[in-house]
This record gives sequence, C-alpha cells and structure tokens, in this order.
Amino acid sequence: MSHPYQVEPAQPEWPRLSGNIYCIGRNYADHAKELGNEVPAEPVVFLKAPSALRRLAEGPLAFPDETFHHELELVLLVGRHMKVQSDVGPDSMAAVTLGLDLTRRAVQDQLKKKSLPWTIAKSFSGAAVLAPFVSAQDLDLTKIDLQLEVNGEVKQVGHTRDMLFPCYTILHYLLSLQNLFPGDLIFTGTPSGVGPVRRGDQLRVFSEALQMNAEGRL
Repeated sequence: MSHPYQVEPAQPEWPRLSGNIYCIGRNYADHAKELGNEVPAEPVVFLKAPSALRRLAEGPLAFPDETFHHELELVLLVGRHMKVQSDVGPDSMAAVTLGLDLTRRAVQDQLKKKSLPWTIAKSFSGAAVLAPFVSAQDLDLTKIDLQLEVNGEVKQVGHTRDMLFPCYTILHYLLSLQNLFPGDLIFTGTPSGVGPVRRGDQLRVFSEALQMNAEGRL
C-alpha cells in the first residue's frame, strides 16, 4: 500500500521525558466490545514503567518468543507543569506521536480472571513502542487519523473523533488525580482491530493529519 509521505528515520532524537507513562484503556467503544469489556463511564487508567519504552525499530523486547497483541494509539507528550485541577489548553502538549501498546493478552486474561493486577501483561521491556514525535502546535486532536500495517497488511484504522474520552477530557481527568509534568507521556487508547504480532514483524504507522509515515521492525 502506498503512502504520500516519505518514510521517516526510525531513530530520531528522544525528547526529554519525565518517566511517567499514563495509559487509557477502553477508550474506543468498538475496541471495548471486541474484547468483551464494558464501555466505561470514566477513563480507565493504568501505568507503564519507563523501561518499557523503545523506538519504532528493532530493540529490547522481553518475552521475545511470545505473540503479543498490537494496540495502536495516539500518544501525547505533556509540555508544561500543570498542577492538580489546573486548566488545560493547546500549550499543554509539546508534541504527539503514534505508539504501540504491546499486550500479553493471554497473560492479561488470566490475571483478570483471578482479579489480580495485570501490570506484567502491559509493562515489560519493549511494551511501549514510539514513532517519531511531531509538534502539537495547531493540531486539532479530535481530527487525527491513525493506521497500522503489519507485514504490509492494514490491521488497525482509527480516528480520534471516535474516542469515548477525547484528549482534553483525559488531561482534565488525570489532573483531578495528580500534577502532570513536562515529558509525561499519555497513551490515549486503541481503536478496534487489535491482533497478533511477533518478534521480527515489519511495522508501519501512518497518519495523514500528522503527516507521519514511519516504519520499523518488532
């Protein structure tokens, strides 16, 4: 499948990160339904460790012999210190990118059945894959398309207009709980179409709104 944008380098400079990685689950109704989950009344928040981060290029990956589920997401990079209950606006984000939340789905399902935390299914080396960042200036975060290809086949197609909790709602919610800091990352949830991916698979993420066309290998 051809795309109008030149493929970006897989290993750009990292922005300055705080180490905080917030993730929003079940933020697209179709994704919640495909996993048999209830549509939530408020954002579902979980965390990843900073050691889970890697670029969209072959790199560290725990459990390399396992099959994971890919979850394509818009990822926000917080741009300024915001105290609890403070206002948010266009300057709240410094940049955005597309990322993959890799999930050990079978492990997560077993932990859920036992009513146990499912951190080890979501936070491990290589579980948070990031494409290059682009400036958030002048972006309308309700109008971002996102697409994932695995080995040349389109697997996920989504749009932020379908979020149950839009980006600014997520920021407001997180700020009802704690301060946010420059360099915090927020994975905003995945659309439907999640499926298997394995070490060595070729990945491509694409967004017309972000003028992004980036590829790498798991």
